[in-house]
Amino acid sequence: MVRRTLRHRKHAALKVGGVGLLAVALLGAGLTLASADDGARTGAQTANCPTVRDKLSNVPAAAIAGVEQELANLDKQIEEANARLAQQAANPQGGANFIRNAILGPLASKRVAALDRIGININRVGGQRPDLNSLATCDLNPPGTPSALNRDAGNGNGNGNNAGNGNAGNNNAGNGNAGNNAGNGNAGNNAGNGNAGNGNGGVGVAQTVSCPSVADRLPAVPARAAAEVQRELANLDKQIADADARLAQLAIRPEGGPNFVRNAVIGPLEDRRVAAINRIATAIGRVNGDRPGNLVNLARPCSAR
Repeated sequence: MVRRTLRHRKHAALKVGGVGLLAVALLGAGLTLASADDGARTGAQTANCPTVRDKLSNVPAAAIAGVEQELANLDKQIEEANARLAQQAANPQGGANFIRNAILGPLASKRVAALDRIGININRVGGQRPDLNSLATCDLNPPGTPSALNRDAGNGNGNGNNAGNGNAGNNNAGNGNAGNNAGNGNAGNNAGNGNAGNGNGGVGVAQTVSCPSVADRLPAVPARAAAEVQRELANLDKQIADADARLAQLAIRPEGGPNFVRNAVIGPLEDRRVAAINRIATAIGRVNGDRPGNLVNLARPCSAR
């Protein structure tokens, strides 16, 4: 009886050990497959939308702030679509028409609304409402090609607001490395001075924000972190767009003293950039264990020009 019990226990132990070895083998295979899958992912496409800023002319000064806000909204819509496209590249879903139906279609609908609001802003203050309907539909760029953004487009309205600032857009990475070869969101802002927000009471040319680039200074971004990094690069561009819209308002209605722009616009912008860049570093470090701590140095300095 005792001998049979011992034999039973020994047999059970061998079965458990065998299952354990099989589990280890399967786990190892799974890890190998996951690693191979990461390496096989290709770059993401980006949204190819017509620019709007360079199609506008003679925007009344009283409409500039509203128009600037909607141009920033159009850029934000593109950034959000690019984030979805980056996710789609990392984790494909749906059929052949998924991108058209789930990303580009809704993007066109949102652009129709923003373009309509631009026309309303201009018409409300006595300007001639432009026909912008043909600018709503977007297509796709090849992988790695930056989206054209309104903050990049030359200014055609004759009012000097945000004149040709030459940004390349942090969000335009759009590939498996989420921006390693992307241009800068806001490198080379050369808009005119115009004394915005310095308390002089005059309406001048709106300043724009210039901050250190981020997308083109990222280390290799793991594919599993690409979507999150893309979202934060889009956030950085949105933060700059919001600050530019605020500066456009100050060009129309100056307020505060000589340090108002620094204290009320640039300082808060730099704080928000610190948070977004820290989230980028955390997203990278969470995947590969190597968190790039020096990225936060790109949060500042920002300046208004």
